[in-house]
Amino acid sequence: MNGIVRFLLSGLAVLLTAYLLPGVHVEHYGYALLVAAVLSLANAIVRPILVVLTIPITIFTLGLFLLVINALIIMMVDYFVPKFDIDGFWWALAFSLILSIFNSMFAEMSKPKNR
Repeated sequence: MNGIVRFLLSGLAVLLTAYLLPGVHVEHYGYALLVAAVLSLANAIVRPILVVLTIPITIFTLGLFLLVINALIIMMVDYFVPKFDIDGFWWALAFSLILSIFNSMFAEMSKPKNR
């Protein structure tokens, strides 16, 4: 159940982020859920490979290159998901940053409260 709620909140985060950024377009909530699913798969499969391949530049930039990797993964998701459009690299970078903030907020709000 917790996984389903997190998935739905992730789709909501995609939709809200696209609403805030004029360079990011999502047709409707169904496509936002598809973006969330494809992004989860890309983060699980492609991202670790890219991180390992770019260890030297990541170390040289003190980890800032990971932001570039996030933006590249968002652009890859843009390529594979219809009705989800990003107008360029900088919009993908902004999308990944804001999406991370929303996902962190939603994860914190959906945690069970300890009494």
